[in-house]
Amino acid sequence: MIEFKSKLIAFPEVITYLKNNLQLKGLCSQILQQKIINQAAADRNIQITPEEIQIEAEKLRYEKRLFKASDTLGWLADNLISSDEWEAGIRNHLLSKRLAEHLFGKEVERYFWENKLNYDQVVLYQIILPEQNSAQEIYYQIEEGELSFYEAAHLYDVDETRRNRCGYEGKLYRWSFEPDVAAIIFNAQPKELLVPMRVNHSSCIFMVEDFISATLTPEIYQEILHKMFQEWLLAELNYMLYA
Repeated sequence: MIEFKSKLIAFPEVITYLKNNLQLKGLCSQILQQKIINQAAADRNIQITPEEIQIEAEKLRYEKRLFKASDTLGWLADNLISSDEWEAGIRNHLLSKRLAEHLFGKEVERYFWENKLNYDQVVLYQIILPEQNSAQEIYYQIEEGELSFYEAAHLYDVDETRRNRCGYEGKLYRWSFEPDVAAIIFNAQPKELLVPMRVNHSSCIFMVEDFISATLTPEIYQEILHKMFQEWLLAELNYMLYA
């Protein structure tokens, strides 16, 4: 039984809720994936020491601003877990990272260079509109100097957050776009206003701020490592289920 704010929830109720909300399959997949990780780590004699768990726990406590023991105990109680269960979760997290590094750490650089083009980035502004006609009209107004790109984005973009940022979308990888759209954007010149184009049933006016050539930064290294590990994990899961 799980006690939460003086009300009791029976385990079958949890299962029923997960089924009703189509979440049970995803949860079972995660459990099986952890079994795969545990077995693969054991086969390779990969272990996590208590000291490593404590270091990570201290880091998490700092991030969550749990500076006193009572703060940590209160947080654990609020999340319905014991300290042993929390440390078990930390162990699983560290084990996944250690296994990923063991399996694919030496392959990341090769993967990066083979796919380097996809890791080029663009600093992009865009205006997204529901109709091509309105996009074309706004494009001509910007071209003629009747209003700036930033004013148009603030006034007309369909997304409130992007309106408040005057069209700023951020840094995006080449692989974030469909190949035909990426080809146009990455062949543009900085500050060039691009002719409206249809993307995912909307009309987009793009303006490139700058380009960032791909380099194997620690962030990209981790992205690639995570991608390779998740692909391996999915393949192992499918083999377990269907072989």
